[in-house]
Amino acid sequence: MPPSYAHVVTALRSAGCVFAEDEARLILSTARTPAELTVMVDRRVAGLPLEHVLGWAGFRGLRIAVEPGVFVPRRRTEFLVEQAVALAPGASVVVDLCCGSGAVGAALAAALPGVELHASDVDPAAVRCARRNVGAGARVHEGDLFEALPHDLRGRVGILAANVPYVPSGEVGLLPPEARDHEPLVALDGGGDGLDVLRRVAGEAPRWLAPGGSLLVETSERQAGPAVEILAGAGLIPRLEVSEELYANVVIGLKGS
Repeated sequence: MPPSYAHVVTALRSAGCVFAEDEARLILSTARTPAELTVMVDRRVAGLPLEHVLGWAGFRGLRIAVEPGVFVPRRRTEFLVEQAVALAPGASVVVDLCCGSGAVGAALAAALPGVELHASDVDPAAVRCARRNVGAGARVHEGDLFEALPHDLRGRVGILAANVPYVPSGEVGLLPPEARDHEPLVALDGGGDGLDVLRRVAGEAPRWLAPGGSLLVETSERQAGPAVEILAGAGLIPRLEVSEELYANVVIGLKGS
């Protein structure tokens, strides 16, 4: 017999899952057969992230396909999308840099029909997922940051959303096991102070942004001040937006017209 709801909850709780009841409901609603249910419960008990077990993550009302080894979109990143949408009127080209599963790009495409959307990531598995998520009208490119993008986008990008890795190298080992053991290091490790990739993005962004275009990056609270300085040093007009509800910090750099 397949495990019942009560058995699934007990198994998940014993494995340390804080939201065992909610997770049990999601697993039971996703499993297509009793055998698949058993496998899914076993994988979750073994420590695989819930989203990898389900094969999807919820993000801004969308189901974003994810697969093992791909960075799982965080709910706090919905705040970055919210800020991008507020800035987007008039933007004809949108780029999701360091796109991972393509969650940000997919959410922007849903909110901004008709924009020209490009997404890129250095990780082949992430690119595969992103191509499933962003829709047929978008283009997903594999490569290192801007090197992956078509050159004809230079000077045309209205919204550049870059959810760059920002965990300091020395703190990656302190992350929850679900992240450090099951997500790619390239999507987590931001270098010594966590801002190395942000520096690279900020340094190149002015050449890609259209006049009046904006770069948006997510940081931690303690990195927000240095991130503002980095964007200002790159010639952008910076500001910080904070969501206390989502514990989210988004630094925005505007290119002057």
